Amino acid sequence: MSENQNLLAEQRRALILDEVRRRGGVRVNELTRKLGVSDMTVRRDLDALARQGVLEKVHGGAVPVVEASTHEPGFEAKSGLELSAKEDIARAAAELVAPGSAIALSGGTTTYALAHHLLDVPDLTVVTNSVRVADVFHAAQRTSGPRQGAATVVLTGGVRTPSDSLVGPVADQAIAALHFDVLFLGVHGISVEAGLSTPNLAEAETNRRLVQSARRVVVVADHTKWGTVGLSSFAALEQVDTLVTDAGLPTAAREEVAEHLRRLVVAGED
Repeated sequence: MSENQNLLAEQRRALILDEVRRRGGVRVNELTRKLGVSDMTVRRDLDALARQGVLEKVHGGAVPVVEASTHEPGFEAKSGLELSAKEDIARAAAELVAPGSAIALSGGTTTYALAHHLLDVPDLTVVTNSVRVADVFHAAQRTSGPRQGAATVVLTGGVRTPSDSLVGPVADQAIAALHFDVLFLGVHGISVEAGLSTPNLAEAETNRRLVQSARRVVVVADHTKWGTVGLSSFAALEQVDTLVTDAGLPTAAREEVAEHLRRLVVAGED
């Protein structure tokens, strides 16, 4: 971490969280030196990250939160994490979408960010099981009114999860009857051993149906998802065509990805 007094709070907290996860814990005095800010600023950052549930404050510093494989954070809790990375990933993923294609967007905060970048892509058919993603397109239509080339959105039914995805038999049946060119899939965790995984059993089955109905599968996931394993796996890495991630993905992880996936896109890099 570089010493920079002008870092935005979001950037500073992302650096702190990355350091906590990488080292297994940090002390306040170490962070003040590395970030070039006051003790009070660091403690405020730790308080904010602790409220989000992504680290645990201890005397003099912080340690990672050890989450159970069944723990599923809500949409609001996840939406405040890795904001810059998600925006970069969304921008890069949007370049993979051709006008006039039929695409699917799963639930998740990264696919939610991606939806905003697809509003001006003409003649899309968008299948989604995400209430939040559907709202992005519907809100755009309410604001600008009916316009030529606006996306046609198909929202599956189902039972709503904490991450505002619709899952279960109704969603599964709807998805099984459809076929789309590209699936953009947000994930809870990704690893060589477990593949793609989620803590929600019903969501795992719905994601499995999404993968089966897609001609190409593009996973959109920031670097913190690498090595995370949820309760239920729903796809192997070999079923993924492309991973779009951010520059925080370590070199060793990139090498592992290259052995199993056809393509790795690191947002912001050639």
